[in-house]
Amino acid sequence: MRICRLGLAQINPTVGDIAGNVALIASDIRRAVQAGCTIVAFPELAVTGYPPEDLLLRRDFCIASKEAIASLLPETKGIIAVVGFVDWESGDAYNAAAILADGEWVDTYHKRRLPNYGVFDEERYFASGSRLPIYRAGDLSFAVNICEDIWYPGLPLDAMSLAGAELCVNINASPYSRAKLDTRARMVATRASDNLIAIAYLNAVGGQDELVFDGGSFVCNADGQQVSRAAQFEEEFIVVDVDLDEVEQRRLHDPRRRVERRERHIDEIVEEVELSFVPLLPSRLQAPRPLRDLLCDEEEVWKALVLATRDYLRKTGWGKVVIGLSGGIDSSVVAAVAAEAIGADNVIGVAMPSRYSSDHSESDAKALAENLGIRRYLTIPIEPAHAAMLGMLEDAFEGSEPGTAEENLQARQRGNVLMSLANKFNWMVLTTGNKSEMATGYATLYGDMAGGYAVIKDVPKTLVYRLAKWRNATAGREIIPESVITKPPSAELKPDQFDQDSLPPYEILDPILEAYVEEDRTADEIVAQGFDLATVKRVIGMVDRNEYKRRQAAPGVKITPRAFGRDRRLPLASKYRGA
Repeated sequence: MRICRLGLAQINPTVGDIAGNVALIASDIRRAVQAGCTIVAFPELAVTGYPPEDLLLRRDFCIASKEAIASLLPETKGIIAVVGFVDWESGDAYNAAAILADGEWVDTYHKRRLPNYGVFDEERYFASGSRLPIYRAGDLSFAVNICEDIWYPGLPLDAMSLAGAELCVNINASPYSRAKLDTRARMVATRASDNLIAIAYLNAVGGQDELVFDGGSFVCNADGQQVSRAAQFEEEFIVVDVDLDEVEQRRLHDPRRRVERRERHIDEIVEEVELSFVPLLPSRLQAPRPLRDLLCDEEEVWKALVLATRDYLRKTGWGKVVIGLSGGIDSSVVAAVAAEAIGADNVIGVAMPSRYSSDHSESDAKALAENLGIRRYLTIPIEPAHAAMLGMLEDAFEGSEPGTAEENLQARQRGNVLMSLANKFNWMVLTTGNKSEMATGYATLYGDMAGGYAVIKDVPKTLVYRLAKWRNATAGREIIPESVITKPPSAELKPDQFDQDSLPPYEILDPILEAYVEEDRTADEIVAQGFDLATVKRVIGMVDRNEYKRRQAAPGVKITPRAFGRDRRLPLASKYRGA
């Protein structure tokens, strides 16, 4: 048997920390050597972290990335390493993979397909590669490409396979969204079986600003069957034996490959790079081929929120967070995520009752803090400030009926309290607004929107409830008080106020928002799904009117296919309202 023993290093790089990232890479190269790996691979732009954004417009940054690769060469004695980095060549930056072997920098592959949609802006920063290399090292023939390259059914993968590559190492920094792992798995399985090639799909892990990378790296054989899969949302180093003879045998049964190779003149468009290093290939399958369990939807989202929050605070240097605890479902879930992300000792909860706060809200908030182990719990009533502000504005408001302005005074006073505490003690304020509220503008600028990071900004309200129930079920005890989950949601800014006074029920609102915000459906198309026309138009109107609020919101974790900010970008001044 001809076996290629792969080491897949699913690491969590930090953008801009070139020295720290290189140290991570060097450590896992040494681990791969000890495991007897033939090839060890690292994620897309592992040296710089992903996405570096406008750091890529600095020549010194690009040059530092390239120089860092050279420092890894001594670690690669006896092994082939594939490392993602920013290449700088002839005045252009490239999203690149360095192929290092036995202490030599053998070649550099430049990414050909540059995504420029959704959260991606690679056409802004990178030049596109043009070469189609495959690599031969003794009896081993393999290809390397990068992320978007494999999402297309044609070039570069098909030509690399037809030229003889039996294994493709595809390195990625693919951000998480719900069900994204299933999409990747189906796509890679199709590419593997269509091209009769084994594919190692290596993904990064970790949080970076609004994005979170979920790992879940895997290897498919030439049938498209997953033979190994790494954990989601965790750093992991896995070792996988790939049977190259199995690939060769399957190709013998497909004479169409010979015809296509001849008619497309593959030998003329693919460049063979011969490595002087000839690895000793294992003669039989020995590596355990770990196949980690897939997570359910709620656990995926929960782990995404925890990892993104932890990494945002760690990578930006914040140690403690402060959260306004209202006794409601949103602040409860945010507090539970934060406690898991950085430890309850680093979470400060603040109750800020007003004249309209119910007794159960205060008791629920306190019970939550106790359940989570939040030991620093402050109660700061806002009534003195509320009364003072109403008095200050009495003459200016004379002759008008009390309404939203008076209600929002309370939210802004709470925001002021939290920001003052954060300013005094160097804490980060975590905001508690969900996607349903962000979409409809059911939030107060400079009030409950004030803060540094918005943990559930991209989580619809109905999913917030599901997360709370899931967290309690997996804990085997009540983390989030049951009364928080069962009581009707309310901002408690006036007597007997409930969210449904201002919004449709969330069970109706969230599907309408998904259709309009994430799928760009028209009002008529949404109505055709069974929703009331007046309700649909009302919701669409709220979404369109409140773009200005969303532009001023704190960054938050992306977990849906189309998040506000990074994905969905609409003009603030626009008269278009659709057909």
